[in-house]
Amino acid sequence: MTDYLQKAEEAVIIGLITPSCPEERTNEYLDELEFLVETAGATVTRRFVQRLPAPESRTFLGSGKLAQVAAYIQENNIPMAVFDDELSASQLRNIEKALGCKILDRNNLILDIFASRARTAHARTQVELAQYQYLLPRLTRMWTHLEKQRGGIGMRGPGEKEIETDRRIIRDRIAFLKEKLREIDQISTTQRKSRGRLIRVALVGYTNVGKSTLMNLLSKSDVFAENKLFATLDTTVRKVVIGSTPFLLSDTVGFIRKLPHTLVESFKSTLDEVREADLLLHVADVSHTGIEEQIAVVEQTLREIGAGEKPVIMVFNKTDLLPDPIAEDEVVNFTETRLPTLHDFRNTWMARDKGPSVFISAANRSDTDDLKQMLLDQVTDLYQVRYPYASGFPVIS
Repeated sequence: MTDYLQKAEEAVIIGLITPSCPEERTNEYLDELEFLVETAGATVTRRFVQRLPAPESRTFLGSGKLAQVAAYIQENNIPMAVFDDELSASQLRNIEKALGCKILDRNNLILDIFASRARTAHARTQVELAQYQYLLPRLTRMWTHLEKQRGGIGMRGPGEKEIETDRRIIRDRIAFLKEKLREIDQISTTQRKSRGRLIRVALVGYTNVGKSTLMNLLSKSDVFAENKLFATLDTTVRKVVIGSTPFLLSDTVGFIRKLPHTLVESFKSTLDEVREADLLLHVADVSHTGIEEQIAVVEQTLREIGAGEKPVIMVFNKTDLLPDPIAEDEVVNFTETRLPTLHDFRNTWMARDKGPSVFISAANRSDTDDLKQMLLDQVTDLYQVRYPYASGFPVIS
């Protein structure tokens, strides 16, 4: 896997406003897509949006909008266009012919970011499997790219062998990688069983909400944390002691809207840490305008992997980014977008109806004592259920 590009590519991003995706939500999706493009190492020069009842079956966009995008790309010599939805093989082929540049969809972009982020053999194997599964139905279109030896974002394929391969070899490779992951899963399962006496807590949440920063705070460790999407791919497990009560805390890959299904499947062993946890810390970015949808995405993903019924503590993070309460003499322009204050959030449905919840700033370490006390209470209760007649807690080296 190659690292980020030394010189940033330029890109345009493209989305649709449809009856099921109104304009406000489309703009939020494009904001996130722009962040994904920046995380991959490129810069967005312009975004294009079209209102349609549904995507065009051949070219995703209507002919007029497609011509407008093509004119801008040709005039400004833009090498890449990124679409916010998954494109079929025929759509990719038709759009590339019309625009004359490299075409990526959201799934391909996320796979590319995962490829550049993967550091361990386990993560690289998982990403490679997802890449081949994405590649197989798009083989004809991708072969054109490979023959031209294009580089850059979206072209971080599993390797140079793609050039002389065919569907049969790719299927064989997929089968080999699945078997390799099964072996890794068995080793990981054995490792988790050896930790089985301790209560296990897993950090979950949307990508870039501050899980790794919170992991560092609670475990006094130095897990890599960065203000970019998918900074963490490999699960990190640390022993944490609050008071005299020990437990294991794991930091896992963040979730995102429209997460490619192939990634969910290939990262099964990583997500097993979540499935087998006794308690989840669901971290949410309280300063994000789309927090409600981000929470819903995480909850839906948890249900899909079989972890939807686990006890959860909601951790509303990044309170330091919220505005101060409105003073009595302050003149407020209500035509401008203004984030709710912390007081507003404490009185919303998110705090009332989501079970135990706490508002903190992991970066500033504010109100984290409340979280530690809540964790201690919950973990102690779980130990009492698991070991009703024990006089102390299990220990591990």
